[in-house]
Amino acid sequence: MNTIPRITVEAPVLSVGSGPSDYEGLGRHVRALRRQRGLHLTLLHVGVLDDFARDVSEWTKGITTVAAATSGTLAWLDGLPVLDGFSGTAARLIPLGGGNVSGLAMDVPEQVHEYQVSLVRALHELLDMLLVDTVDDFILSSRALGFRSPHWTPHVAVGSPKMRGSGAWDIEPLEIQFGQSRIRNRHLLPGPVQ
Repeated sequence: MNTIPRITVEAPVLSVGSGPSDYEGLGRHVRALRRQRGLHLTLLHVGVLDDFARDVSEWTKGITTVAAATSGTLAWLDGLPVLDGFSGTAARLIPLGGGNVSGLAMDVPEQVHEYQVSLVRALHELLDMLLVDTVDDFILSSRALGFRSPHWTPHVAVGSPKMRGSGAWDIEPLEIQFGQSRIRNRHLLPGPVQ
């Protein structure tokens, strides 16, 4: 098992509702509520860099080496544009990861959707540069990327559901403030950091 942390493009949560009690109130619905300080909205999941580079090398039958995929991906990460901070609203808790995780379903501004689409487009360009053919097939089959669905559902994972298989449920609407986008765990990887 690789110990290098997963890499994602994310927007960190700065605040939930009007104060800490608003977030703590989710404990009525969620078991093992995550610490608010680490909450984020994932915009694009890349996975463990070594695993991603290995997936690319295997897919290209070694035409793109693991080293070339690694260096190309690092340069690509450093070149991604930054999304400014924004606010969104959550009024539902939804099951994620096969029902093992509860997340706040986020209603976010249109520019956030546009930014996420631009990230997927940029991922296609990276994979083209790395000589991956049938890019869509690669994205859906890469173990590192871990895409389970072609559709992006904006959400903030907050903990485990009290009862597995309990489905989605409405909550009192919460306004959530997000900071500007960042590369999670970028400081742990080799190469320049933005």
